[in-house]
Amino acid sequence: MTISPDFSVASTAITAVIGAYLLLGEPWLGRRLYGSLARRRDTEPRALVGYFTFVLVFWWVFAALAVAALLLSPGMTAADLGVAAPESPLTTAVVIVVFLVVTVMSGRKMRTLAEGGRNVPGLASIRAMLPRTAQERRLAIAVAVTDGICAELVYRGLLIAFCVGVLGLDLYAAAAVSVLVYALAGLYQGRSGAIAFAFVGALFAGLYVSTGSLLLPVVIHVALSARDLTLPEPEPIGSVPVHAPAPKGS
Repeated sequence: MTISPDFSVASTAITAVIGAYLLLGEPWLGRRLYGSLARRRDTEPRALVGYFTFVLVFWWVFAALAVAALLLSPGMTAADLGVAAPESPLTTAVVIVVFLVVTVMSGRKMRTLAEGGRNVPGLASIRAMLPRTAQERRLAIAVAVTDGICAELVYRGLLIAFCVGVLGLDLYAAAAVSVLVYALAGLYQGRSGAIAFAFVGALFAGLYVSTGSLLLPVVIHVALSARDLTLPEPEPIGSVPVHAPAPKGS
């Protein structure tokens, strides 16, 4: 995979603001938002609906800014942001099918453990985001799809292109920066959350760099987010101390 993004002045400014927010603002805002949700979850029936609605609007605004950065740069193509067909469509299709099967099987196992009162690693850290009603489940799916599409476009597509085209980094160094910034978004789940985000961020970045397309990272991201956000609560929220913050990537 090779990209040669040529950012205009306007696109550079837009992306620099987005990058600064992802690096400095997202960990702080995510912690505050999730902390507020966790405190209100049992006393305000629509707390999760409001939280999910904010996340949906937030990410689509960021996706629109990423598209604006592309449109304002005559020397940049959609492929520079990963919006292109994968270099090996057949291999990509096989990986998608295999991964979806594994995700469904693991999701069933995790659901069985949660329903049986058994521990599901990492589930406690997102307990406040787990839906209880049909409306919340529908919104959870919408958030999973939005997270997969918009987060990949911003964290992988735009951020990597910015690091290559503006900061002058090579592709792999740019991918490493995207992993680091994405890991910070997981701080709302504590240290373990940041480590988990770093791991999946490395997976998504690796898939993007190896295929030249965001298609595979998007599909896998959506599948993982949908699996996790539709699991049943392992135990009442009030029984375990909650840290803080928002979905962004799951």
